[in-house]
Amino acid sequence: MNALPSTQPAFLYRHFHRIAWLAVALATCVIVFGAFVRLSNAGLSCPDWPTCYGKATWPTAAEQVADHAAVAIRPVVPERAWREQFHRIIAGLLGVLVFSLALLATRRRPQGWLHVVGAAAAVAVAIPLYMRGQHGVASGLAVLGELLLLAGVLRWSNVDLARASTLTLAVIIFQALLGMWTVTWLLKPIVVMGHLLGGLTTFSLLTWIAWRATGLPLVSGDAQRLRRWLLAGLALLAVQIALGGWTSANYAALACGTDFPKCAGAWWPTHDFAEGFVLWRGIGVDYEGGVLDNAARVAIQLAHRLMAVVVVAYLLVLAVRLLRMPGLRGWGTTLGLLVCTQFALGVANVVLSLPLKVAVLHNAGATALLFVLVTLLARLRQPEA
Repeated sequence: MNALPSTQPAFLYRHFHRIAWLAVALATCVIVFGAFVRLSNAGLSCPDWPTCYGKATWPTAAEQVADHAAVAIRPVVPERAWREQFHRIIAGLLGVLVFSLALLATRRRPQGWLHVVGAAAAVAVAIPLYMRGQHGVASGLAVLGELLLLAGVLRWSNVDLARASTLTLAVIIFQALLGMWTVTWLLKPIVVMGHLLGGLTTFSLLTWIAWRATGLPLVSGDAQRLRRWLLAGLALLAVQIALGGWTSANYAALACGTDFPKCAGAWWPTHDFAEGFVLWRGIGVDYEGGVLDNAARVAIQLAHRLMAVVVVAYLLVLAVRLLRMPGLRGWGTTLGLLVCTQFALGVANVVLSLPLKVAVLHNAGATALLFVLVTLLARLRQPEA
């Protein structure tokens, strides 16, 4: 993976790239631990938000919160509650890092600090208002914060670190809303899938920011064509991740039993795509455990498997192209190994009946694939004339 010397932008705060890489590492932890929370059925272990049975941390015994209103919604299970609340805490820490990056990156933009600080202040006021039951006002302030950030992104020119950092902060705020709706809307599948996609979008943006702040370009005479290949691969991977999130959110991972490559003993079993891909089913239903019949879940599982074939084939072809290009062979090898490992983990999820460790690793594998594709997009450059 040969690289040129660093070309870090001169205007940046000298530790900006270090903060960005710390945010990338923390985002990885948030994504992987979030998968652990969801797959260990702890996603509703704190029925209130952002506290957990009224605590900033979590209750260690049911007696501590016996008189809290949230107990009537769901009994306390301390060994699960800590997972959900710890995930919220590290996600909050990530939000602080992203806010810092946005503030540093926009300090030389016209009114840059006003967009970032104004949005953060609106959200900070919205949280206690939401906890007091003033949901309408809180929602309005959250929308105001998002609009302030998006206004900055749209008014500034060039796709640079200021715009990318501000956009990432906007995604983080929306992620917090999705995290709240995940709990209050009782694991509604479209929200759970959106929360996963938002987390991986945050990770991708932070990876791009970290590499662009660090410099270290990869020079290739075929950079423009390769970028098109990478963008197509990224789009295909995003669709497959969304299907994986939809599979998990609808508890369809084992809809085919433990059969592979067949499904429930057949190549094309009874299925119901129309029912399986209804995105909105209303509010007030408890979706924990899933509400679809088996034919709908089979359809979701089949879609995930078929798309996996397309994505694996495309990314392996891309890996071969990278192997043939000087200076990119290491990345080609890495991509090829990750694709094969991710496919093997997906198969293991089925035949081993969804063991928790394998399922979490499957989520981590998707994150690793994103890292490779976004890294190459951020670093590739045409040679100078």
